[in-house]
Amino acid sequence: MKKITPFLLLFITLSNYSQEKTKAEPVLQDIIKQFPMVRDFTISPVQDEAYFTVQGHFEELSTIVKVVKNNGAWSAPKVAPFSGQFRDLEAMFSPDGLKLFFVSNRPLKDTDTIIKDYDIWYIERSGTTTDWSAPKNIGSPINTGDDEFYPSVAKNGNLYFTSTTATKTKGKDDIFVSEFNNNQYTDPQSLSTAINSDGYEYNSYIAPDESFLIFGAYKRKDGLGSGDLYISYKDNQGNWSLAKNLGNKINSDKMDYCPFYNTQNQTLYYTSKRNSIQETTKSSRDLKQLLQTINSYENGLSRIYSVLLPL
Repeated sequence: MKKITPFLLLFITLSNYSQEKTKAEPVLQDIIKQFPMVRDFTISPVQDEAYFTVQGHFEELSTIVKVVKNNGAWSAPKVAPFSGQFRDLEAMFSPDGLKLFFVSNRPLKDTDTIIKDYDIWYIERSGTTTDWSAPKNIGSPINTGDDEFYPSVAKNGNLYFTSTTATKTKGKDDIFVSEFNNNQYTDPQSLSTAINSDGYEYNSYIAPDESFLIFGAYKRKDGLGSGDLYISYKDNQGNWSLAKNLGNKINSDKMDYCPFYNTQNQTLYYTSKRNSIQETTKSSRDLKQLLQTINSYENGLSRIYSVLLPL
């Protein structure tokens, strides 16, 4: 029997997926429509706790919001206890649900009020029903004098993130990995050219077993118009396959970014600025219709979507 390599598996997966009629669906529609802009999404391994970032129309505000599931229904949103004062975004659960990573420009000390560059922070807990700790800066060698974004961690502790450190990137922004060895992080390394380019790569989600990476890339030659989501698989030798565009079942001609993959239900969650509003109509809209159109979910503002994607 012919061995199925990660590269062949990638082709089979996307070929089968392209034949399905699945389309991107709104996530927590009634909750998310309350806010001008919502970006990034993560849900706990036990599926009862979710965090997402709420922003103003011009991204002048950025706050992490929390919802919990009780008796099968999601609660009203609340500002996460660790957020609300500075610019916070991009929360991401660890695979065991005992750490929540996020990004913030908050000062290192509680007594300070002057903001700094964007760093990766985290909170942790001893069990899935216990209280979170106070926020902790992940420190060096991951955080630098430049910006670090979108942390995603594998089961073995290896941390993947976006860095703007110009001396280490292959282009504008790159996807980096810092391995977790002997209870400490190693010097971050930019991933290979199978993933990074001389352009912008960002918002990477690593599979818990590090078998695949989903990330965003901006205006590539095979892109659909703006930022698209791509996928790459790692082989047994640790090499990444050449990243492949996830296609128009997921990507739009607008900005698509911030992936989170739920391994329990094989569902990809992500942010999109897709817009289905038509410039003209066959007949004139009255005021009620106009407001319904402007405030529709798929209106060009950042919204969260999900799509079934068996991997």
